[in-house]
Amino acid sequence: MKTIDWVIVIAYLAFVIWDGIRLTKRSDSTEGFFLGSRSLPWWAVGLSVMATQLSAITLVGTTGQAYADGMRFLQFYYGMPLAMIILCVTVVPFFYRAKVYTAYEYLEKRFDAKTRSLTSFAFLLSRGMSVGVIIAAPSVILSIVLGWDEVLTIFVIGLSTTIYTMFGGVQAVTWTDVKQMFVIFFGLGVCLFVIISQFPQEVSVSDGLFLAGSLGKLETFDWRFDLSEKYTFWSGFFAALFLFLSYFGCDQSQVQRFLTARSVSEGRISLLMSALLKIPMQFFILLIGVMVFVFYQFHTPPIIFNRVELEKVEKSEQFQSTLQKYEIAHQKRQQSAIDFIKDQNDLTKEEYKLAHSDFIKAREEAINLVKESGNRNFNDVNYVFPTFVIENMPAGVIGLIIAAIFAAAMSSISSELNSLSTATTIDFYQRYIAKNASDKNYVMFGRLATLFWGIFACIVATYSTSLGSLIEVVNKFGSFFYGPILGVFVLAIGTKRANGNGAFLGILAGLTAVYLASNFTKVEFLWFNVLGCLVTVSTGYLISLALKRS
Repeated sequence: MKTIDWVIVIAYLAFVIWDGIRLTKRSDSTEGFFLGSRSLPWWAVGLSVMATQLSAITLVGTTGQAYADGMRFLQFYYGMPLAMIILCVTVVPFFYRAKVYTAYEYLEKRFDAKTRSLTSFAFLLSRGMSVGVIIAAPSVILSIVLGWDEVLTIFVIGLSTTIYTMFGGVQAVTWTDVKQMFVIFFGLGVCLFVIISQFPQEVSVSDGLFLAGSLGKLETFDWRFDLSEKYTFWSGFFAALFLFLSYFGCDQSQVQRFLTARSVSEGRISLLMSALLKIPMQFFILLIGVMVFVFYQFHTPPIIFNRVELEKVEKSEQFQSTLQKYEIAHQKRQQSAIDFIKDQNDLTKEEYKLAHSDFIKAREEAINLVKESGNRNFNDVNYVFPTFVIENMPAGVIGLIIAAIFAAAMSSISSELNSLSTATTIDFYQRYIAKNASDKNYVMFGRLATLFWGIFACIVATYSTSLGSLIEVVNKFGSFFYGPILGVFVLAIGTKRANGNGAFLGILAGLTAVYLASNFTKVEFLWFNVLGCLVTVSTGYLISLALKRS
């Protein structure tokens, strides 16, 4: 990185921390600190909702996912617009008029304290782990740029965001989210422009898309109904519908966003705004990953994107032999790609696909060498985009894109930490320890809870980068809990006969079912949301009926 890149990144980080601490007005009261005095405009809430989802995982993990697997991941979001419409009709007015701080307060009114506490604890555990993954994503970048140890960078990023979240509360979180969204979109736009400008002169954007399409990289619909397949139309529309209903309707990190709105109608508009913009936004980010793939058809990509792991094996004779095969395979793929663009027929298409297959085999040989060297879970998909940026972007643009990635990370980290703090304070501290304490006492505890969860997330982050694509890891973490959490709210709002004991045992049954499915079946994680919800509802309802009869 050049001096100008460092200036951009340091200036951005300093501004965000200063601005977040500055926005501390009305944060001394409980409602002000946790809900922004329910006074925020719909457009700010809507951008904050999007910023909470648009973490550095999205920029790092999704682009890497698209590089490796194409646009298929877009199917994950097909159920989101329907989920938002359902929630706008049901949950938004319900929670807003209930005047609650957390979604789980209602469960005690409807059932009992133990059901509220168990559901809130499930949220805390799932969201605490997810924040760790969110912190891990930008740490990947800094470790590449600076050559720092990943553990050190994790704590630097995580704790710097924790600081302004501790002092500013949800008000600081929301308004910094708004500013960060503009930085993110501007950075991504510049990134896409620079990628395309570095294509060979004889290769147009349509030529690049043609190449990607010939390898199936542009497929956005897979109509197979296969529970063992991660991304199909059915998993994206039906299974992910359950995930989004739970995430946006029962997860405190999202419920807290629309509870800060001025009214029910503004809370609804903020969710509909996210529903309208999310799929186009994900399409744009995935397209950047595909364009990186096209770029590397004409420029030699690193055989291993993770430089730390590369250094462990690059001096061995076996690796050098593999590297030679890899470079030859790339040259053949490059030439066949040019031939295919010039003469678009079945023969040149098959030659290009065969050359690409040989290239992938050579890269897989290198990956297997890394795995044999000790890292059995090695997967460098998260390193594709940051490595591309550092090695191929001009001075100034590198700093801008890294600032955009930091913006994405910090917006999500701050929102999640604030929701974790709220649930910890309201559902546990206020409920069991200090029922009638002062606002000052609750705000102070909320700040300490923010610090605790910031440290907890940093510890989780140290284990996250080796688990595969971060965008998948964060959704896998959530899918273990989202179904049962959604199920207990279905029992609470949708049934009259369910009782506290039935709901409590229903959640435990749902969590058990998801655990068994994840360890003893080949069912992919999106379907865990359906399984967890159905088992929780059916078990909770039947147990409630049985207890009433007895």
